[in-house]
Amino acid sequence: MQITELRMLLVLSEEMNMRKASERLFVSQPALSQRLQSIEKAWGAKIFIRSQKGLTLTPAGEKIVTYAKDMVLREEKVREEISSLEGEVSGTLRLAVASIIGQHWLPKVLKTYVQRYPQAKISLITGWSSEIIKSLYEDNVHIGIVRGNLEWRGVKKHLLSDELYLVDTELRNAEELMTTERPFIQFRSDSTYYQEIQDWWHRKFQTSPKRTIVVDQIETCKQMAYNGIGYAILPSVALDENEPIYKVPLTDPEGKPIARDTWMLGYEAAFQLKQVQAFLEVVEDWSKEAERENGI
Repeated sequence: MQITELRMLLVLSEEMNMRKASERLFVSQPALSQRLQSIEKAWGAKIFIRSQKGLTLTPAGEKIVTYAKDMVLREEKVREEISSLEGEVSGTLRLAVASIIGQHWLPKVLKTYVQRYPQAKISLITGWSSEIIKSLYEDNVHIGIVRGNLEWRGVKKHLLSDELYLVDTELRNAEELMTTERPFIQFRSDSTYYQEIQDWWHRKFQTSPKRTIVVDQIETCKQMAYNGIGYAILPSVALDENEPIYKVPLTDPEGKPIARDTWMLGYEAAFQLKQVQAFLEVVEDWSKEAERENGI
């Protein structure tokens, strides 16, 4: 199969819907259907079963799609190796990033990156740190950006530290948590975030919050706190500076601010690619600018 046909199968397997896949591929549904039939004929096997609910992969289709994914990744790697021999920054920068960093930190950095290197492409996935580590192990991405101090045997670069704050429209200090009836709004996470919060809470109060609301996303948690529904504990990277809300820093037994670390992970070979080195340069420039703004 041609590489365009392999990519077409990947889009179909991601969307599992002919209409959505045709929109992504900028082809008509009849044309896409005809090309799929030609591929299935060449393989001598049905790849997808169609129904009113969408597409379903057949057992043979699962193997063919896995093959397509492997071949597309190989093709990208060869292109990356070729582009690394030339002076121009091109190829695809593949990133897997913790959701909170993808929402609040990464957009500004990528804006600079695409302005400097318009020939480079970006592939981005966001999720929990465990999912990012999995993508790195499977060699699906060049760089993983994770929260918390996770074990990693490859290249590990510190990206940033951000402090944790008690955020609320009414509570002005942590001591008021003992008497308030307002709920504690938490967001789900698979990192060490929960443990850090629990350690701080039990060290300070030796008890649990009276009422708790758990939400899936940190942005939902933030908006509920900003709208006065309850209080939350959030990292500074997610907070807006000019919002009229109380922000009380969390401190350890020595009175030092409790902070969360963010790390860039990857393998040495990936860090030698020109598009990855270019990204690291943009990140370094961003760090210097942030230090200047903070007067460091």
